[in-house]
Amino acid sequence: MIGIVLAALSGLVWGVGDFSGGKASQRADALLVVVLSKAASLPLLVLYLILMPAAASAHAIGWGAVAGVFGVVGMFVFYRALSGGAMAIVAPISAVTTALLPVAYGLATGERPGILALTGAACAIAAIGLVSAAGGTGTRVTGGLVGLALLSGAGFGLFFTCLSRAGDGAGLWPIAGAQAAAIVLGAPLVVQRLRNGATRPSGSSRRWLLAAGVLDMSANALYLLASARGDLSIIAPIAALYPVSTVLLAMLIDRERMRPVQLAGLGLAATALVLVAS
Repeated sequence: MIGIVLAALSGLVWGVGDFSGGKASQRADALLVVVLSKAASLPLLVLYLILMPAAASAHAIGWGAVAGVFGVVGMFVFYRALSGGAMAIVAPISAVTTALLPVAYGLATGERPGILALTGAACAIAAIGLVSAAGGTGTRVTGGLVGLALLSGAGFGLFFTCLSRAGDGAGLWPIAGAQAAAIVLGAPLVVQRLRNGATRPSGSSRRWLLAAGVLDMSANALYLLASARGDLSIIAPIAALYPVSTVLLAMLIDRERMRPVQLAGLGLAATALVLVAS
């Protein structure tokens, strides 16, 4: 049960972090926001490592680094896909793929959750797609765009999966490996963007960037703790419900109107939580 609670909390915090990153990206280059937010969260990571001490191991840090590479690649590809202007197609495909891959991996490696928990996981995956659905778009949807959406979802899904491979006693060292890999991979791209005149974060965008970094780091830590206390095939879909809090914040703060399909997704998400907790 504690694993489900931690997974739900990680999804909640991730969603708020995504909203914060989105607000920062409205006034600054999105790539700069992604990489700089991760760099800004490093002091918090040090604090977490002190508060939750564990022996560092090459195994844990290595799997974390692999996860970080997949996560950053997934995010870069996701932004590239969104730039095609078909968010109504890209977001649901990416989000559902993110949840499906860890479920498939967990079941393939021998996890056998109960029927209610599996039904809840299926409801969570469906809810992710519904909540992520945006309004209609006149952009022509090409095979390449769908491919980018699938690739970004695979990157995020592999991020979840690789973190779970780090081991139960790894503490937060896998997150340290993930953050280091993400920064190393992203730093050259940041330098290139700055040379090309990319808009730098300043004022409110800088505050949103810092919030995004803190929240993303905290969500990563919660997810790692959750994955050590439950089946990946159940934990991952619950954590992947992060679009729920993003959409709710967009409605409450930005006054965006929620579509009926998204309301149905919220109801399905609640059903999923009840089922997996049964």
